[in-house]
This record gives sequence, C-alpha cells and structure tokens, in this order.
Amino acid sequence: MANEAKPCPCDIGDRMEYGGLGQEVQLEHTKAYVVKPSTASDKAIIVIQDIYGWQLPNTRYMADMLAANGYIAVCPDFYVGKEPWSPSHDWSKFQEWLEDKKPTNINKEVDVVLRFLKEQCGAKHIGAVGFCWGGVATHYLALQYAEVKAGVSVYGIIREREDRYELKSPTLFIFGEKDEVIPLDQVSALEAKLKEKCTVDYQVKIFPGQTHGFVHRKREDINPTDKPSIQMSRTDMLNWLNKYM
Repeated sequence: MANEAKPCPCDIGDRMEYGGLGQEVQLEHTKAYVVKPSTASDKAIIVIQDIYGWQLPNTRYMADMLAANGYIAVCPDFYVGKEPWSPSHDWSKFQEWLEDKKPTNINKEVDVVLRFLKEQCGAKHIGAVGFCWGGVATHYLALQYAEVKAGVSVYGIIREREDRYELKSPTLFIFGEKDEVIPLDQVSALEAKLKEKCTVDYQVKIFPGQTHGFVHRKREDINPTDKPSIQMSRTDMLNWLNKYM
C-alpha cells in the first residue's frame, strides 16, 4: 500500500464522532472541510455554507452525511477568512455585512474547488448542496456551471438576476412552509417561472410547518414533531443527487 499513488488530501482516518469525519485543508487562497466516503468514489458534492460560515457544525454534519452516502464532500470557506455572521450581530447591519460576501460572486472559489476535486480527488461527477446563503449560491451554480451536474438549493433563491430561471443542471429547491426569510409567495413565483422558462429537470418542494434552517439542524436539536420532515428532506436530497450523478 505504501508504494501506491499519493492519497488525496481528503483521505480520512476512521474517527466516527459527530463533526470529526473530515479534515480542514488549504485550497489555494481559501480553506475547506473535506470528508471522503469509506470506499473510493468519483462523485463529489460541494457543500455550501449558510451565513454562519463554513465551520458551523450543522453544515459539517451534512457534509459527513453525504460522505456516509458515498460522496466526497467539500465545504469551502466561501467568505475566504472574513468573519461569518453571528446570532449576536445587529441585524440592521446585515446588508452591510453581506456587501462583500455575495453568494453570486463566488466564481474564483468555485473554480478552485472544482480543480481540487478533479485533479486531487479524481472526481468525475460533481454536484452542489447549499443552505440559506448557500442555497442562493447553489441556484447560482446551476445557472453558471454546466459541469455541476445536480444541485439541491435548500431555502435559497436568487432574486436579482434576470436569467435566474434558466437552469443548466437539474435542481431541487427545498423550502419550509413557515420560513420567515422566504415567504411562500416567492416560492410560488419561482415555481411558476421555472415552469415557464426552465428546460432541465427541477422540483420545488415545500415542507409543511417547517421554518428556516430545518434541513441542516443538528441532531441534538431535532424534536419528534419535526423529525419526519427533516428525514424526508434529507432523503429527497440524496435521491436527487443519486438520480443525476
């Protein structure tokens, strides 16, 4: 074994604790949390953070889950070292904070991650999953990167681009019915416009009673009432990726 080709930096040990399945690696000008499945795979998912940043345990847990289902998962720091949002921050300053962290201004980082996955991890099929800010970013990738073969945008919509319905790759959009960040009228408008303009497969799914952030809730924060919806949303995510990758 020692004489075989040098392993991908995303090779992992056999630690199984929550949040400890992968490791942080330097990817050119940014960093990423990378976790590999237990058996070799040429399928990879770019896991895109929410406003709380790439080190949030919730998001890393989703990367771990994807790896447990056979995908190389990479969760890059799309804020490139800038401070993520914090629940203690003043929400009146949110737009100001967002100014240099637009989810539609990530091409440089995406290109770095794609190079890493293809050249160092041997990925031949690449998808994207993103939450909140990352849901918007995933929607953006579906418009810009035909090589990203499937996307799951979780509570995120691009609102400002004219071409936002012209998806290049099959995309599943997941929303919560009680999401205060994305009201249902915006979800309905998205679905209507996709039906009119989109030429690839898509699905818009709304989970009754669910609020923003439900899909990537930490396991210790999942109550029995919400558990079926959370499990179903994750199953839908995996089924979508499996279907198109």
